[in-house]
Amino acid sequence: MEFASIGLFLFIAAIVFVVKSVYQVPQQHAYVVERLGKYDRTLEPGLAFVMPFIERVAYRHSLKEIPLDVPSQICITRDNTQLQVDGVLYFQVTDPVAASYGSSNYVAAISQLAQTALRSVIGKLELDKTFEGRENINHSVISALDQAALNWGVKVLRYEIKDLTPPKEILHAMQAQITAEREKRALIAASEGRKQEQINIATGEREAAIQKSEGDKQAAINRAQGQAAAILAIAEASAEALRKTAAAIQAPGGGAAVNLKVAEQYVGAFANLARTNNTLILPANLADVSSLIATAMAVVRQGESGKA
Repeated sequence: MEFASIGLFLFIAAIVFVVKSVYQVPQQHAYVVERLGKYDRTLEPGLAFVMPFIERVAYRHSLKEIPLDVPSQICITRDNTQLQVDGVLYFQVTDPVAASYGSSNYVAAISQLAQTALRSVIGKLELDKTFEGRENINHSVISALDQAALNWGVKVLRYEIKDLTPPKEILHAMQAQITAEREKRALIAASEGRKQEQINIATGEREAAIQKSEGDKQAAINRAQGQAAAILAIAEASAEALRKTAAAIQAPGGGAAVNLKVAEQYVGAFANLARTNNTLILPANLADVSSLIATAMAVVRQGESGKA
C-alpha cells in the first residue's frame, strides 16, 4: 500500500514536470523565459522546453499588429476652440525583451503618449486647419510616438483620427458658412450661365449678319454678272443683226428692199402720229417721199463706202 502511494506520487510528479517543462509557442508569438528571476531567453514559435521550478515563462507577447482605441479627449486649437478628438492607434511588438522590461505597461504608455502628442499637434493648428490637415496630424503623432516606443520594444505603425467634434455653436456657424458658400457658388454659376448665354446669342447674331452680308454680296455679284452677260449678249446679237443687214443690202435686190422698208416705216410713222396725237409736225416736202428715200439710201451707201 505504501509502495502504491509512492508510485502514484511519482506519476503525478512526472505529469506536473512534463506540463511545466513543455510549451507549444503559437505562430506570431514570443515567450520570455526567466531563470531564477533573471531573463534567460526568448522562445520562438514551435515546441520548447523549460526547466520547471528553476525557469518560468514570465511574459507572453503577440507579434501581430494590434489596434488600440485612444480614449476621447478635449483639445484646444490655436484659436482657442475646443475640439473633442478620438482616434485609433496601430502598433506591433518588435522586441519582446524590451516590451517585457522597458515599461511596466507599454499599452497604457502608448495610449497616454498618443493623447499628449495629439493635444500638442492640435494646439499648433487653427480650427479650419484641423479638418483639412488630418493626414499631417496623423504623421505628427506617429513621429512623436515612434521615438519613445523604441525603448518599449514597440513599433507604431499608424494613427488615424476617427472623429473631430467641435462645440455645437461652432457646428452651427460652420453649417451657416457652408450654406452661404453654396449659395454664393450657385449665384456665380447662374451669372456665368447668363453671361455665356448672352455671349452665345451675340456670337450667333454676328455670324448670322456675316453670313447674310456674304449672301447679299454674292447675290449682287451674281446679278451684276448676269446683267453684264445680258448686255454682252444683246450687243453681240445687235452686231450680228447689223452684219446680216449689211450683207443683205450688198446682195442683189438689197437696195430695192431697203427702199421699200424705209417707205413703209415712213408711212407707218405718220399713220401712228395721226392716231396718237392731235398736233402733227410735218416736213415741208411731205409729198416728196422719193427724195426722202433717196436721202436714206445715200446715207447707207456712204456708210458702206466708209467701211470699204
